[in-house]
Amino acid sequence: MPAAWALARARVGHLTLIDLEAVELSNLARQVIYRDADLGTPKVEAAARRLHESFPGTMIDPRRVELDSSNARAIVAAHDFIIDATDNPVAKFLINDACVAEHRSFVYGGVLATTGQAMSVVPASTPCLRCLFEEPPDEAESASCREAGIVGPIAGAIGEVQAAEAIRVLRGEPPHLAGVMLTYDATNIPRIRLTPVDARPRCGCGAYHPGAGASAAHGVPHE
Repeated sequence: MPAAWALARARVGHLTLIDLEAVELSNLARQVIYRDADLGTPKVEAAARRLHESFPGTMIDPRRVELDSSNARAIVAAHDFIIDATDNPVAKFLINDACVAEHRSFVYGGVLATTGQAMSVVPASTPCLRCLFEEPPDEAESASCREAGIVGPIAGAIGEVQAAEAIRVLRGEPPHLAGVMLTYDATNIPRIRLTPVDARPRCGCGAYHPGAGASAAHGVPHE
């Protein structure tokens, strides 16, 4: 929810929150938007209540549904920009594919222990998630990632980055991370790395244009 908080703070007029789960004890340490009294409450309802109390000028639409193949494209098509704040690799690829199909820009985000990543995708113009990874990781790899856990402040930092990308698009400006993977590593000395991503020739996102790779457009990785 850090991205939702940052967007509401920036006075974005309308936010839709989508999540099927209820608030659990483990959420309290990672997401400051929740309180002890929210335990057992649907996440979207608890978040919507807190956001409305703090930012009454933003309309919050909480939807307690699971994003799946039956509703993803319709939900994506009804919004101007999508933020991937999931911790499920299959859901991340579902968001990617729905956004590519509906020509909606989105920002990917991922957090693992003390490392976080973010990358914006402008369909048919910049590389998508499948340009990096053709398929989601298998269940064993996903389970290992879940066991590694998430550090709350890292998730907060990535959420702020995602919100900033959304605000740029809503203002009619190109996202800074279009075709560029930002990696934030808080191990020992924190550092940020920006890595250009090339479109994959056989990816169906339509971003591959011979002779116009992401590296040429955005320069070399730097820290």
